[in-house]
Amino acid sequence: MSGPVTDPSRAPVAFGLRAVPQLFEELQQQEVGRKRRRRRQRALNSLCDLMHDPERIYQAVTGGFLEQLKVLFEDEDPSVRTKTCELLHLLSAHSIGRQALLSSSLLPALSQLLDDSSSSCRLNVLRVLNRLTLLPAGAEALLTLVPTLMLKLREVKEEEEEEEEEVQVQVLLLSTLSSCSRLDPRPALASDGVSVLGHKLSHRSPNIRREAAAAMMALSVCDDGKRQVCEEAVLPVVVNLLQDDDVEVQANAAGVIMYTIIIITGKQRCLDLNVVPVLLHLVSNSEEEEEDKERRKRRKALVMYSLRALTALAEAPDGRSLLLEQLPLLVRRSEAAEEDQDIRRAAQTAVRVVTWTP
Repeated sequence: MSGPVTDPSRAPVAFGLRAVPQLFEELQQQEVGRKRRRRRQRALNSLCDLMHDPERIYQAVTGGFLEQLKVLFEDEDPSVRTKTCELLHLLSAHSIGRQALLSSSLLPALSQLLDDSSSSCRLNVLRVLNRLTLLPAGAEALLTLVPTLMLKLREVKEEEEEEEEEVQVQVLLLSTLSSCSRLDPRPALASDGVSVLGHKLSHRSPNIRREAAAAMMALSVCDDGKRQVCEEAVLPVVVNLLQDDDVEVQANAAGVIMYTIIIITGKQRCLDLNVVPVLLHLVSNSEEEEEDKERRKRRKALVMYSLRALTALAEAPDGRSLLLEQLPLLVRRSEAAEEDQDIRRAAQTAVRVVTWTP
């Protein structure tokens, strides 16, 4: 038995456990033309309403209904394709939904919709892919898509960059690339990733700068990434980001520097850019008492990355000379009783390296 229909854009929903199977049955009806399109739209709208309930997600996943969505990816109506991807986005909000999607055969067909004619459909596809990377298995499954995602990022036209939807698209692309590159940076590096990301570091949107710097940090972990960061001349932009208004942008930029200066070229480039005083300033700034927990966490990451960067710079004679002049600052952070334990240890390591003598 179905409940009363109050919204003509929704399909009638059966009571209890029958609701989800009944709506998926509606999606498989064999009408043609406008009637089928209308039926599918209404069923998808009702399913999206139900998928805000974790129990309904569990039922959809364990009932083996996901595979039935593949045919909807090829529907001639863009609103059906868009709503199908929205349904998958809701399913992927929970770990069981992400695991089920990764175990299904939907991913290749879903990735084809990155070229869909509907911008709303493409946006929903990116939302789904981004959520899949919350699982290591998801990031691994999307590694083969990295060249395509990098191409999409490169294709954004300058006149579109400030549009709200395009900003969302770029943030999702960058976030997905960051997650994949933390697992394996090689596909992104092979796709000219350092150069492409370097152009996003100066974007007006702090969200884009934040995600671009995070992705650049992931690429700079491996030796090839460090070398490319130096060769592509993105370090001047990264150093400028250390003074960004957004703490997370600063932290990600400090992370890029922390990894890049492990190699000799990276050390010399950063010293030439006079990065030591900037890093020392970041280390000397105390946390404000009114900061919330999340902001303190970001501030801690910024200080930790800065201390580790200074420690690596102290391995170069010029860097050590500069840091010896500012040794009292590092000593204070290494001895402060109220200091965070991790920060205190990092400061102590920095002091030992700066004062080391053969």
